[in-house]
Amino acid sequence: MTAAEPRANPPWTYADLALVAVSAVVPPLALAAPLALLSQAVAPGLFTGNKTVVTLTLQAFVYVFLMAALFMVVAWKYKQPFWLAIGWTLRFRGAFGYIAAGPVLAITVSILGVLLRAPEVDNPIQRMITGRGSLALVVMFGAVLAPFFEEITFRGFVLPLLTRTFGSTLGVFLTTLPFALLHGTQNQWAWQQIVLIALAGVAFGFARVSSGSTAAAFLLHASYNATQFLALILFTNF
Repeated sequence: MTAAEPRANPPWTYADLALVAVSAVVPPLALAAPLALLSQAVAPGLFTGNKTVVTLTLQAFVYVFLMAALFMVVAWKYKQPFWLAIGWTLRFRGAFGYIAAGPVLAITVSILGVLLRAPEVDNPIQRMITGRGSLALVVMFGAVLAPFFEEITFRGFVLPLLTRTFGSTLGVFLTTLPFALLHGTQNQWAWQQIVLIALAGVAFGFARVSSGSTAAAFLLHASYNATQFLALILFTNF
């Protein structure tokens, strides 16, 4: 298997998937309060009264535990080269095309949102933006870090497992379910919003399947999110 051939038959199991899910949620929740107190003690000027920094710091710890769990399963338990096993390869064609498709997908989803009469929700991400500094942090997380870790998890780890069981097409749709539900709380569980996120997730999944690379799905996802943030900036005064 070369760097251009991501593993199509992953060695990990559904038990490993459950372990990763628990590892990404339970430790950060258990450590949330101690980490908040420690952060405020170390840098009180940065953390005290700054909900954006506190929230994003805790989110960063979730990503740390998630990556640790994924690495332990893939590289330690199964002795696989981590990046190759999850399909993170830059050897695919049309990288610019995936970036260019992000705005197209974002506009398409927005039009579908109008057709579905998707309600405006009090999105906590928007509430974290109180100025240009917080805007920069939120955009960095939302347009770069979140797509990176979500694609590694869902299209790099979960999708190959489901594809092995159900085939690539059904695997893409099944992977989209937990991906969409993950964003349910921030969208107040409005079914229209969840459907729109699911449609975007389907596009990310097929980008992974068609290119053979998780990096391609990341480029599409990052471009899609960046377009949404750009629209937010254009229509909001900061």
